[in-house]
Amino acid sequence: MDHVPLRIGAWQFSPQRGDVAANLAEVERGLAAACDAGVSLLVLPEMWTTSFLEGAGPFGESDALERAFRESDEALEHLRVQSSHHHLAVAGTAYGPPDASGRRPNRLVVFDRGREVLAQDKVHLFSPTGEPFAFAAAQAGPAVVEATLGRIAGLVCYDLRFPMLAEVLGRGAPDVVVVPAQWPVARGRHWRALLLGRAVELQAFVVGANRTGTETVGRRGHELIFPGNSLVASPEGLVLAEGRGEPGLVWAEVDPGLLVRLRREVPIGRDRRPDFYRGLGSGPESREVPPAG
Repeated sequence: MDHVPLRIGAWQFSPQRGDVAANLAEVERGLAAACDAGVSLLVLPEMWTTSFLEGAGPFGESDALERAFRESDEALEHLRVQSSHHHLAVAGTAYGPPDASGRRPNRLVVFDRGREVLAQDKVHLFSPTGEPFAFAAAQAGPAVVEATLGRIAGLVCYDLRFPMLAEVLGRGAPDVVVVPAQWPVARGRHWRALLLGRAVELQAFVVGANRTGTETVGRRGHELIFPGNSLVASPEGLVLAEGRGEPGLVWAEVDPGLLVRLRREVPIGRDRRPDFYRGLGSGPESREVPPAG
């Protein structure tokens, strides 16, 4: 990552279930706004092309689902072309190709000026809304990849809660971590705390893109409200920009030189003890505590 200030951010909006054309039009507005603001990296909410489909209204039927999958794939290709046209990197998740069981993953894709540099599936599926029944879970771990603006990595929504994934990413020393999400208002404080914590832990800039609006999700029909609290966090644990609920662009200017200074002053990467961690096994030892006195 060059030591030239960069602008990175998120385009937050309310993805409409199954309406790929409307969602793509909204993202095109976001790309234009990002270009006007000089943003080099734009992160979109989780499942931006279709939102979550399975079992919802007409999408309980296989023909409607297959049509939505096809339109989603076409929207992703259009996004790739637009990332080249606007000379920026763009990240978000959508349905990936089906596995042997026929289920599709929730796949994070990063396009860097027309080139796909990252395709990574969601590792942890959110059981309270039935995601394990609808999606294929990742079979490979997260990666750190080289892009025009530096080293990029990603976590998908619920994956943000699992520190072992951050430990894997830390070995690759990412400069920017993208986090597309549909994270409800009821757990908004968790979202904020985890984004800031991961930024400090990884000594990286973190961009979390959260949706707005409401949606009924899961087999039990939970209605969730989404706060549009997209956030750009600094490696010092500071909030550089934060959404306030309305759709639109949330961005901040960041100094890549800060990463170099922080990693020199607090050399987490050098001081890691991976051999020791492997020796910890599956969990902490259980030790009997002697009675007081």
